[in-house]
Amino acid sequence: MAKKPAIELRTTPHIHAPQDVIMIMRNVVYASLPMAAWAVWQYGLSALMLLLVVVASCMLSERVLNAKQGNTLGDWSAAITGILLFLTLPPGFPLWMGVIAGFSAIGLGKALFGGLGMNVFNPALVGRAFVQAAFPVAITSWTPAFFDGRFTTLIPSTLTAPFMIPPETGEWNMQVAVDAFTGATPLGLQKFDAVSTPVLDLLTGMTAGSAGESAALIILVCGLYLAFRGMLDWRIPVAVMAGTAITAAVFHFIDPVAYPDAMFMLFSGGLMLGAWFMASDMVGSPVTPAGVIIYGLLIGFVTVIIRLFGGLTEGVMYAILLGNAVTPLIDQVTQPRVFGHRKSS
Repeated sequence: MAKKPAIELRTTPHIHAPQDVIMIMRNVVYASLPMAAWAVWQYGLSALMLLLVVVASCMLSERVLNAKQGNTLGDWSAAITGILLFLTLPPGFPLWMGVIAGFSAIGLGKALFGGLGMNVFNPALVGRAFVQAAFPVAITSWTPAFFDGRFTTLIPSTLTAPFMIPPETGEWNMQVAVDAFTGATPLGLQKFDAVSTPVLDLLTGMTAGSAGESAALIILVCGLYLAFRGMLDWRIPVAVMAGTAITAAVFHFIDPVAYPDAMFMLFSGGLMLGAWFMASDMVGSPVTPAGVIIYGLLIGFVTVIIRLFGGLTEGVMYAILLGNAVTPLIDQVTQPRVFGHRKSS
């Protein structure tokens, strides 16, 4: 008697997509590398050291805190968190603070919720928010882009010992050292001194700021790469930019002198990085078609409100974290009606 073939029963989905999580994560890392490389070109050895330290801190924290789940470094999520976290930090951020930022991002932003796919908030922004609260002076100490000797001299604050004041000696130019602590980013100049920065400088990164916020054109190209590969929902960054542009345009129309125009709001600060690489996080963003639009518009609106009326010059981080927090509510409100379902009277 012939043996009957065994029937294997499996749950859906029965047809697998050609892209898996690891492939998507790996491509996000690839898309992030040009931004990180440009930051190193702008700020030199200090930026390179900070990048390596933050990424290593995230990966070590991932290995230790998720030890019970085995080696999870192969999913590339810790590497992505490290690169994106680096891009949100000032290039002269002390290395020991970078270690704390990496540990906070993985520990508080990811492992605390159960690991990959379980986090409520974007882990890189959680790490950034933690060090902003813990080290407010260091997180707002900026360095001019393309300063002389950036590949032969470290920014003084880079090797600052824990809880010590950064030195201003050695080969570091005194005027550069003074400028590095003035907070003279385009957003700061506009908000406190009413000084506008040319859009071309914002696009090409000829300004001071966080490592990943001063070359909007490169960020846009890298984001479009992921969008064309189908590895992020393009509607989210478009909605974020639309919400930013519309809100900024309304205020600029009311008072063109007091409030900057939409182009400045779009290409200054961390808006482009946040829109394309933070807000589009698959875990922390809505899944419904209408939800992603509401989510993006909300982030853009809150960003402009904080920039114009808040005590801080930048509001992208808090706007995205707020968007992450209300994502479950947005999904619930925008959930499509089941076909054939009728509300009970």
